[in-house]
Amino acid sequence: MDEKVHRFRNNDKAIALGNPAWDEAQAHHLIDLRVRVVGNDRLQEVDTGFPFVNLSSCSYLGLHNHPAILEGAINGLRDAQVLWVPVSRIRMRLAIMDQVEEGLSEIFRAHCIATTTASAATAGVLPLIASRHLLDGKAPVMVFDRLCHFSMNLIKPICADETTVLTSPHNDLNYIEDACKKYPRVAYVADGAYSLGGTAPVEGLLELQDRYGLFLFFDDSHSLSVTGAMGEGYARSLMPDQLNPLTTIVASLGKAFGGSGGVIMLPSAKHHDLTVRFGGPLAWSQWPNSAGLGAALASIEIHKSPLLRELQGKLRENLAYFDSRIQTAERGDNSSIRLVVIGDEMLTSEISGEIFRRGFYTSPVFFPVAEKGKAGLRVMIRADNNLEDLATFCDAVEGLTAARCKDAEVAVA
Repeated sequence: MDEKVHRFRNNDKAIALGNPAWDEAQAHHLIDLRVRVVGNDRLQEVDTGFPFVNLSSCSYLGLHNHPAILEGAINGLRDAQVLWVPVSRIRMRLAIMDQVEEGLSEIFRAHCIATTTASAATAGVLPLIASRHLLDGKAPVMVFDRLCHFSMNLIKPICADETTVLTSPHNDLNYIEDACKKYPRVAYVADGAYSLGGTAPVEGLLELQDRYGLFLFFDDSHSLSVTGAMGEGYARSLMPDQLNPLTTIVASLGKAFGGSGGVIMLPSAKHHDLTVRFGGPLAWSQWPNSAGLGAALASIEIHKSPLLRELQGKLRENLAYFDSRIQTAERGDNSSIRLVVIGDEMLTSEISGEIFRRGFYTSPVFFPVAEKGKAGLRVMIRADNNLEDLATFCDAVEGLTAARCKDAEVAVA
């Protein structure tokens, strides 16, 4: 077999190892649900009428159904009189796009490009980093954190066609520093806040940037709006007002931000045209539609208001309560996600299924989403969860994990 095959991905292995766990999740009625929204954090199954609290939502500030966001989406559509103009943004765009990008640039303190999704932003930007066109000088050696989100790992083979690509142990500053000593220019690719909880060692990475000229690329989708005085996200909040020329950040506008689409934060305007023209899906794909752009304008105003701090504070209170009840590795950190590790994949779906029958949906995560042997319950806390619900949910998690895991240990013995 060609030695270049499966250097960065292997669908045969991923499907063989992962699909049985998906089948088990489906058997416990945890995927393929058809739902309608019936409250701030509540959904209802369309087929059965069963209501439940959703603890697997990325709307960390509860803005997804905020009246101002919904009204903004309607106004965007009404003002444009069209959902979108079906043409590449290279050639033309609705005027509201400029308003959104100017507003995003103001609150995130960067030169921002709005995109259809954060994944499209990543797919457009990473190859331009690999080919050194978003840097000065020669192409960098690219180092991807081992636990990078799938949207970044998916682009590894494309980057490897431009330059050398390496994979580092998770959050390993020593590995990254060694790479900086070995190669003239290194670009590090990571999440700011990870989708299974935890954060990147941003302050240490900034020190390496100052010392060695390390280029930093973060996908900070899970902390945007959650962290920072203007909701600029965990990584950006630790950086100076002027974004370092060796830093680029992408994030989703469809999570805590309360809108749709994605955003690219660039250090200067000079790379804007190059990114749009040669950024893959940024060039050939549609840009955000008028409803999404209208929602973004409404969210920008919320981010400039006292309501943002109020919602961030409520989220912190809910996280502190959960952390006081359930022990996780993420306790007390800047992530809104907590991973209750069970270990066994089938047992994880069984426990999650029982919790769902008690009125709470928390997604079981397993390989390839989680590392093999580290399956668990991904709990996503929000500002609009109430403490009574969280208390009942914690009771269920404590009771079921203790009882079922003990039963499993007895069976193995």
